[in-house]
Amino acid sequence: MAHRYTSDLTWADVTPRSVYMNRRQLMAGGAALLGAGMIGGRARAQDALEPNTFEEITTYNNFYEFGTGKSDPAQNAHTLTTAPWQIVIDGLVDNPGTYSFEQVVEGMTIEERIYRFRCVEAWSMVIPWNGFELADLLQRVGVQEGARYVAFETAMRPDEMPGLRVPVLDWPYREGLRLDEAMHPLTLLATGLYGEPMPNQNGAPIRLVVPWKYGFKSIKSIVRITLTAEEPVATWNATQPSEYGFYSNVNPNVDHPRWSQSSERRIGGGLFAARQPTLMFNGYENEVASLYEGMDLSEFF
Repeated sequence: MAHRYTSDLTWADVTPRSVYMNRRQLMAGGAALLGAGMIGGRARAQDALEPNTFEEITTYNNFYEFGTGKSDPAQNAHTLTTAPWQIVIDGLVDNPGTYSFEQVVEGMTIEERIYRFRCVEAWSMVIPWNGFELADLLQRVGVQEGARYVAFETAMRPDEMPGLRVPVLDWPYREGLRLDEAMHPLTLLATGLYGEPMPNQNGAPIRLVVPWKYGFKSIKSIVRITLTAEEPVATWNATQPSEYGFYSNVNPNVDHPRWSQSSERRIGGGLFAARQPTLMFNGYENEVASLYEGMDLSEFF
């Protein structure tokens, strides 16, 4: 069912479209900034950020399939063919199969969700996504008894994704959620942003958005969704488990081994903008803390 979540953020909190993917302004934020994400806080974005040119949009992304540099996805992602697009849905479901993108979104209510987005690399944005709740799709295909996790896989097309030619990670990129996380009303399958179709460098045509987790959990360009009884492989967790936990919830009290997570830089704030305190669960504590009741979040990070 759509409209089960109402954001407390408004367009006043959104990182302006002209600033959102501005590489030059982002780089001015300081060499210590390493990644991509969303922010808590109620300050009006248009009062805090200086708009940037349209030419600077969509040039600062993490999408290693197109290269490890922040500008690589914007330069290279045009090679990705997003239509036609197919998604395999399998595992512990009543209706497994290979579905077209059109079949997946058919009948879904596409909502605007303005979410904070926090990168593990300690910087953040506020982004207006367009999409539908993952729970609606899972209910449509029928979750079988025994399913405890949902696994996701990104497209693996070396001819279209030049980053795959370098063994930076164990391709294809994979991620996973516990079933209750996947079914939570905040968890979104996003098909666009700013009211437009999803740009290739942001994960076209369909990506996951889990706003209380670090950004790398929100897997892009999904081609497989699998319901499973066992905890699935998550690429960064498998690559470096001491640095990237399976859960990867935003937690200012649990630092990355190489940097603090207690504060973040809001993208577009400029060279002299103060860092802002990071909010527990990225500001969604009231909505999701119950999912982790009784868990030691320093152990299950």
